[in-house]
Amino acid sequence: MLSVILIPVLPLLGFAVQAFFGRRLPRGGDFVPLGCIGIAFLLSLRIFIEALTAYSADWKMLFGPFVWLDLESHQISVGLLVDNITAVMLMVVTVVSFLVHLYSTSYMHGDEKYSRFFGFLGIFSFSMLGLVIVDNFLLLYVFWELVGLSSYLLIGFWFERDAPANASKKAFLTNRVGDLGFFVGIMILFWKVGAFDFQSVYDGIAAGKVSGWLLTAAGLCLFCGAIGKSAQFPLHVWLPDAMEGPTPVSALIHAATMVAAGVYMVTRMFPILTPDAMVVIAYIGAITALLGSTIAVAQYDIKRVLAYSTISQLGYMIMGLGVGAYVAGFFHLVTHAAFKACLFLGSGSVIHAMHDAYHGDHDVDEQDMRNMGGLRKQMPVTFATFLLATVALAGVPLTSGFLSKDAILAGALGFGGFAHPQHFLIPLFGFAAAFLTAYYMFRLVFVTFYGEPADERVSHAHESPRAMTIPLVVLASLSLWFFYSLNPVGQGWFYDLVKEPPQVALMDAQVSLPATTPNTEAAMMTAGGSHDDPAHRAHYPAMALSILLAAGGIFLAYKRYYNNQKAMMAHEAKLLETSWLFRALHNKWYFDEMYSASFIRGTMALRSALSWFDTWIIDGIVNLSAYFARALAWIQGLADRKIVDGLVNLVADSIIEAGGQLRRVQTGRIQTYVILLLAGMIVLMIARMVV
Repeated sequence: MLSVILIPVLPLLGFAVQAFFGRRLPRGGDFVPLGCIGIAFLLSLRIFIEALTAYSADWKMLFGPFVWLDLESHQISVGLLVDNITAVMLMVVTVVSFLVHLYSTSYMHGDEKYSRFFGFLGIFSFSMLGLVIVDNFLLLYVFWELVGLSSYLLIGFWFERDAPANASKKAFLTNRVGDLGFFVGIMILFWKVGAFDFQSVYDGIAAGKVSGWLLTAAGLCLFCGAIGKSAQFPLHVWLPDAMEGPTPVSALIHAATMVAAGVYMVTRMFPILTPDAMVVIAYIGAITALLGSTIAVAQYDIKRVLAYSTISQLGYMIMGLGVGAYVAGFFHLVTHAAFKACLFLGSGSVIHAMHDAYHGDHDVDEQDMRNMGGLRKQMPVTFATFLLATVALAGVPLTSGFLSKDAILAGALGFGGFAHPQHFLIPLFGFAAAFLTAYYMFRLVFVTFYGEPADERVSHAHESPRAMTIPLVVLASLSLWFFYSLNPVGQGWFYDLVKEPPQVALMDAQVSLPATTPNTEAAMMTAGGSHDDPAHRAHYPAMALSILLAAGGIFLAYKRYYNNQKAMMAHEAKLLETSWLFRALHNKWYFDEMYSASFIRGTMALRSALSWFDTWIIDGIVNLSAYFARALAWIQGLADRKIVDGLVNLVADSIIEAGGQLRRVQTGRIQTYVILLLAGMIVLMIARMVV
C-alpha cells in the first residue's frame, strides 16, 4: 500500500520543495521533481509488471474503504483501487511525465521562472496520478478539479503575455461548463445509490436503484465532464488556444494525460452506460474526430495542427467507447500517448531550433510552418522520430497507431455498418477522419522538413541537445507495434490485460429498446469478440479500408507538398481569399466567433441587464427606502427640535426668566429687605381691611 500512496505523493513532494527552496537550489532544483517522478515511474513499473504477470483480467488491489465522513443518513467512505486499468494508466502518466521533465531541463533552460515551472509540473503529476488511483467518484472529482487548476497554471505560465493569460482563462472556464454536468451526474448517483465508490454504484444500479431515463441522464451528465476535459465537440475550443503554454506542457497535458482523463473516466463509468447514452457518446466522438481533422488541414502553426489532431484522436477514443469497442478505445489512449507526446516534443525541438536560427526575431513566427522547410538535414534525430510518430498517427501498419485505430474503426463499422445501418454516419465520419489525418500530418512533415528553407537563416538550424532528443527516441520507439503485440495485425497482451466489464446498466431489465439504439450485444461488443460479432466481421474490411485511406491521404499530401511547399503555400494564400470553405477551415469553422457572438455576448448582455436591474431596481428600492427613511428622520428631527425640545426649552427659559426677575430682589441689603417687609405688611393690612 505504501508504494501505491507514494506514487502520487512523490510529485507533490517535488512541488513542495520547488515552492519553498527551488530558487535556492542548484539548477533551480530541477533534479528534485525529476527524481521524484522517476521514482514514481519505477513504482508504477513494479505494479504494472505485477498486473501483467497475474494473467487475470480481475486482478486488483483494494486499499480501504476508509470512513471519510460520517453523517446521520450516510457514511461516506473512500479508498484506493489498483486494477489492470490503473496499472496501465500509471505507466502512461509516469512515463510521459518523466520524459517531459527530462526534456524540460533543456527546453526551459534560461527561463526566469525555471524552478516554478518544475513545481507546476509536480502538482499536475500529483493531481493526475491521484485521479487514476482513487476508487470513488467523490475523490475523482476532487482530483479532476486539481488537474484543471494545475493545467490553468501551466497554460498560463507566461501570464505576463496576453495570449497565454487569455488561453488559461478560456481553458479553465470552458472546463467548468463540462464539470458542472459531471458534478450533477455524481449527485444523481449519490442521491439514488447513497454511495460514491465505483463498486457500490455498480451494485446499486444492478439492483435497480437507478434505471430508465434517469440512468441515461446520469451517464450523459458524467460524460459532460469528459466533453470538457477531453475537448469533445462542442467544448473543444479551449485545446488549440492552450498551445500558448510551453511546448512540454502541450506534450504532458494535451497529448497523454489531462485530455486522456476524460477518456479514462468514461472507461470507469462504462458499466453504467445505457444504450441511449452510448449512442450519444458515439456520435459526439465521431463528430469530434471529423471536426478536428477538417480544421487541421488548413492550419499553419505547427502546434495548432497537432492540437486539432489531438482533438480528432480523442474523438476516436470516445467513439470507440460509444460503439462498444471498449478495449480498443482505451488501447488507443495508451498508444496515442506515446506518438502524440513524441510529436509535441518534436515540434518543440523544431521551435527551439527555429528560435536559434532566427535569433529571436520577433517579426518571424517561429511556429509557422511557412517559415520552416528543409529541416530534415539539419535535425536528423528530430526528423526521424517525428516521421515515425506521424506514421503511427496516420495508422500505417507495423505501428501502434494502426493496431488501436484499426480496432476502433472495426468497432464503428460493425456497429454502424452491420448491426445498426441507420447509424452509418458514425463509421463514415471515422473513416473520413482517418483519411484526413494521414493527409494533414504528412502535409506538416513535407512543409516542415522537406524542400528548401523558407529563409536562408533556417539552413543554420541545428539539432537539439540530448536532453531533448532522448525522450523523442524513447517515445518514437514506443510507437512501434511489437511493444503491444507480436502479431502486427492482431491482438496482444493489452487485450489479455484489459477486458470489457459487464454493463450493469443492462442487467436489471431489458425493456424494448428503440430501433435507433444498440441492443445489449452490440452495446457490449469489442473488436475481438466472437465470430458472430459485427465488430469481428468488420475487422478485415475495416483494416483494408483504413490502410487504403491512409495511403490515399499520404499520397495526396506527397503530390501536393513534396518539394513543392512554396508554391502550395502561395496557392493556399489565394484560397484564403477566394475559397469560403478553405477560409472556414482556417478559421476553425468560426466556432470562436459563434461562441463570442452568442454565449459571450449573451453573457455580457445578461451581465449588463443584471447590472441595470441591480442599479435601478434593487439599489433603487434600497435607495428609495433610504430616502424615505431620511425624510422621516428629518421630520422626526424637526418635531424633536421644535416641539419636544421647544417645550422643554420653554419651561427652562420661563424658570430662568423668573429666576432672573427674582434675583433682582435678592440684593443682600438689610434696608431693602426691611422696606419690602413693611410694604408687604401694609399690603396685607389693607387687604384685611377691605375684606
